[in-house]
Amino acid sequence: MCVMVAALWAVELVDRALPADLESNGILPRSVDGLDGILWAPLLHGEWDHLVANSLPLLVLGWLAMSGGPRLFVAVTATVWIVGGFGTWLVGAGGVHIGASGVAFGWLVFLLVRGFFLRSYGQMFVALLLFFYWGGMLWGVLPGQAGISWEGHLFGALGGLLAAWLVSRRGRREPGAANSPGTLAG
Repeated sequence: MCVMVAALWAVELVDRALPADLESNGILPRSVDGLDGILWAPLLHGEWDHLVANSLPLLVLGWLAMSGGPRLFVAVTATVWIVGGFGTWLVGAGGVHIGASGVAFGWLVFLLVRGFFLRSYGQMFVALLLFFYWGGMLWGVLPGQAGISWEGHLFGALGGLLAAWLVSRRGRREPGAANSPGTLAG
C-alpha cells in the first residue's frame, strides 16, 4: 500500500515539474473525451494538500482492504475505480474531476458492509471499529463544499457496496469461505 501511495506522490511530483497540466486528464462528465479520465482521475490530485488529505485514508483503508489477499484487493479496487469513475462521468457537475478519495470511500464502504453481507461477526466488529473512527467521512457523499467531487465520493462508495455484495455472493456459494484467508476476519 505504501508503494501505491508513493506512486501517487511521484505522479504529483512529475505533474508539478512538467509544464503540461496532467489534471486535465481527469473525468470530464458526459463528454466522450472525458471517458478516459475514469482511468486517470484517481492518480491525479489538484494540489499537494489534496494528496496529503487522501494519503492517510488510502494507506489505512487500502491496507485493511488488502488484508483479504491480492486477488480480492485488485477485484475490489477495480470495481470501486470503475463504478466510481463511470458514475462521476455520468452525473458529475461540470469541470474536471480528479483525486483518489472516491477509491478511499469505496474501500471504506466495502469494509463497513462486507461483514454484514457475509454474516461474519469478526468482520462486523472490524466494521464497527472503522465506523467509529472513519464514519464521519461518509458525510462526504453529500453535496457540500465547492470544488469537492461529492459525486466521486458517492459513486466510489456505491462501488464499494457492489464489491462487498459480489464478494458475499461468492462467499455464500463456497462452504467455509467466510472464514477463509481471502476475507478480512473470520
